Amino acid sequence: MNNKSIKNIESSMVLDMGGLVTYSQGQIVSMTIAQNQAVSLTLFAFDKDEEISTHESEGDALIIALDGEGEITIEDKRFTLKKGESIVMPAKKPHAVKATKRFKMFLVVVFPIT
Repeated sequence: MNNKSIKNIESSMVLDMGGLVTYSQGQIVSMTIAQNQAVSLTLFAFDKDEEISTHESEGDALIIALDGEGEITIEDKRFTLKKGESIVMPAKKPHAVKATKRFKMFLVVVFPIT
C-alpha cells in the first residue's frame, strides 16, 4: 500500500517545479501533488487566454507564479502576477485566474480543520 502524502514528483531530489507541467495549446494542464482534508497542492500550466472562472474555495489559496503572466481577480479587484510573485486568495471570497500570457503557477490551498 502506498501511503505517500506527496505524489507525482520524485522525493529526495532537487526539482524545477515549473518544468513539471508543460503547456498545451488551448488548454489548462494540471498536476496534483497532494490532496487531503487539510491541504491541496497543484501545479498548473495555462495557455494564453485560458482561465478558471470565478468561484470560491473553503480554504485560503496561495498562488506562486512560476512562469509567464496571469491575471488574478479577487472580489472584482484585478492583480497581475509574474514569475516569482505570489498572492493569497482568501477563503470564501470569489476569485478567478486568467493567463494574459502563457502562465504556470503552484497553487497551495489550506483548508480549515473542523
